[in-house]
Amino acid sequence: MVDHSIKGKTVLIAGGAKNLGGLIARDLAAHGARAIAIHYNSAASKSEADSTIADLQAAGVQAVAFQADLSTAAATAKLFSDTIAAIGRPDIAINTVGKVLKKPIAETSEDEYDEMFAVNTKAAFFFIKEAGLHLNDHGKLLTLVTSLLGAYTPFYSTYAGSKAAVEHFTRAASKEYGARGISVNAIGPGPMDTPFFYGQESEQAVAYHKTAAALSPFSKTGLTDIEDITPHVRFLVSEGWWMTGQTILVNGGYTTK
Repeated sequence: MVDHSIKGKTVLIAGGAKNLGGLIARDLAAHGARAIAIHYNSAASKSEADSTIADLQAAGVQAVAFQADLSTAAATAKLFSDTIAAIGRPDIAINTVGKVLKKPIAETSEDEYDEMFAVNTKAAFFFIKEAGLHLNDHGKLLTLVTSLLGAYTPFYSTYAGSKAAVEHFTRAASKEYGARGISVNAIGPGPMDTPFFYGQESEQAVAYHKTAAALSPFSKTGLTDIEDITPHVRFLVSEGWWMTGQTILVNGGYTTK
């Protein structure tokens, strides 16, 4: 029998220094991961990465952090090779990296378009590629997308559009990697109570989003709390292995497909 538990497993988390990524790292450590590598994008996040590493080590986990801009294939390949050199081949690979832009199409520049697709699409594709090359058999691969994939709304064209491609990458990879027992999925949270969300929204929009989900009255913020996402991540990278090729919207009834 294949062991699909987290205990003793090696994990790589892109965007794992803070917010949801940091919480996922701590959660998997608490559930028995042996070693965790976290990635962070820039020096501005180093102190948060250091804090996450300290918490993981205090939990008895072998932990390392790597800084990289994953908008190039070479950087993503290096992240995997550095991880393998430091802690071994991963059993679980999770990509939480993303960038949001809320802007009308008519006001979106070519540079903004290119940046959104570099971060949300190109980086995701090459993370999925490298995971397919380097994950252990029966591994788990998960990408964070967005519940806007189920929305009919203006202003998020480049954000939702750049994440939409990942749904197709996920399906293709699940077919291509399935022969090795690797599960491949995507999770689309609703608007989360993190700085990632608030930087793009007006006070009026924040107020709307805090009431838009069916379960908003029962959330501590009205938004998707990162603590509500981690159990779904944990399930999909462990006992939920039989689910593959899926994009799951986890948002308290904010949108549906």
